Amino acid sequence: MATKTDFLAILQTMAGRGVDYIVVGGVAAVLQGAPVATFDLDLVHSREPENLNRLLAALDFLEARYRTPGAETARPTYSHLVSPGHQLLMTRWGPLDLLGTIGEAQGYSELLDRTVTLDAGQDLSVQVLDLSTLIQLKEQLAHDKDRAVLAILRRTLEEKGKGS
Repeated sequence: MATKTDFLAILQTMAGRGVDYIVVGGVAAVLQGAPVATFDLDLVHSREPENLNRLLAALDFLEARYRTPGAETARPTYSHLVSPGHQLLMTRWGPLDLLGTIGEAQGYSELLDRTVTLDAGQDLSVQVLDLSTLIQLKEQLAHDKDRAVLAILRRTLEEKGKGS
């Protein structure tokens, strides 16, 4: 579906429709200066009813479909998005993972005070999970891919601390 990955276009679509979300994962690390590669955009979204309706409108515009083998034509629904689970989607601008919760069942409202507002480019400000919380979550997850970037994230946090 995606001809070119453009995370900024996905974020602009979300912002343009008033979707409440927090950028987490690799893009959150990159926006805070970590030299890591990432292949998808991870967002924890508010599961409030009004926000879910705005999110569905954004996903419709993005032509979002599940990227699970055998489910590539399935579209996310309200009942999917209200759940605490993960929705692994492909959009017209690349892979998008929508997370109801992360870590130990931490949702949008629980994480909001652990975010920083950053400029993502083209006059777009986004809420991004702060680097120390991102490190804590990756330590809890204990996946190989998460452990592999921990040293880079810690070093980035250390460097940011020296620059303060």
